Formats: sequence, C-alpha cells, structure tokens
Amino acid sequence: MSNTTIAALILAGGKSSRMGQDKAQIHWEGKPLLTRVCEVATECCSSVYVLTSWPERYQEIVSEQVQFLPESSPIGQGPLVALTDGLTQIDAEWVLLLACDLPQLQPEILQRWMSQLTDVSESILAVVPCQDSGWEPLCGFYRRTALTALQGFITQGGRSFQAWLSQVPVHPLTLEATTAAILFNCNTPADLQQ
Repeated sequence: MSNTTIAALILAGGKSSRMGQDKAQIHWEGKPLLTRVCEVATECCSSVYVLTSWPERYQEIVSEQVQFLPESSPIGQGPLVALTDGLTQIDAEWVLLLACDLPQLQPEILQRWMSQLTDVSESILAVVPCQDSGWEPLCGFYRRTALTALQGFITQGGRSFQAWLSQVPVHPLTLEATTAAILFNCNTPADLQQ
C-alpha cells in the first residue's frame, strides 16, 4: 500500500438498545469488544480512530495510539452519519470503517482486502463485503472522496447505508465461508451466546 493511506474508524456511539448495555464494553473471551476491534485495527492501520460521544468511557480499554474523534451529530443518527463525521475529520485516502462489536475480526483478512485497494478504479467510492442479505457496510472501506456523495444523500434525509450504497459506485468484496465469520456482530444478549 505504498501510495495509499488507510485509517481505521471504529464506531462506538450507538445506543446499544437491543443489547441493553454498552456493546463496546461487553467482554468477549476476556476482553471488551472495543478493545478487540482496536487491537485488530492497529495491526492493519497506523492511524486508528474511535468516533464516540463518550471518550471518557473508553480511554482505559484502548491503547494510547488510538485517537478519539467527537461525534458532531446528535446520538442516534446512525452509522452513515457517523461515517460522514469521521470522513470530515480524517485525512486519509481510504477509511476502514468498523463497528465496535465485531468479535471475530481477523487482521489477515482485512490486510488481504487492503492490498486490493490499489487496483480499485478511481471512480469507486466504497469497497464493501457483500452477502446474500446485502452489503456489510460496517466492515468496509470508503474513499475520502465519498464525502460529497454522503453529505448530499444525508441532506436529502437519507440514513440507510444499503440505500446509499445502491446509489454510488461500489466494488464488492466476495466472501468465502471462512471469511464470512469475521462479520458476525453482537446486537442482542442471545448473540453473545453463539
């Protein structure tokens, strides 16, 4: 990735309403979910950011090299608005967007995907895994130049990642059965039992 800069942006600003508690602080195999995701991100990117309204909650559970970015939008606006917040504050060609609740994330798979970014056409705004159920936007890569398209979509009231991705040039990342597991996320207490 000699000519391509990639920063990781981890979202930790959601309400966690289905979980009933802060997902970022839930332990999975002995570590908070946010800690696990930050560790994987730092293996892949030299700049790692956590977008949150509550940096004081998380300072003790992430390494010192992780930087916190403030959310400028009201809580509950969703991950598409959060990505827009992050892109306005991060100076990198690509942003690796990650949810804070991906306990099975693997750096080797992310690094393999990252190595493909240099071959992506300039017109492509996002490189995102795709499954039968649709895009997996909270483990994907977004060009900084996507900001204009994002802002226009949000200004018109758009909040759906799936709808936005259907309107812009996206390069799909194909998933084999072995790599699909990294997209498992924890939304409910039942998910923690899996």
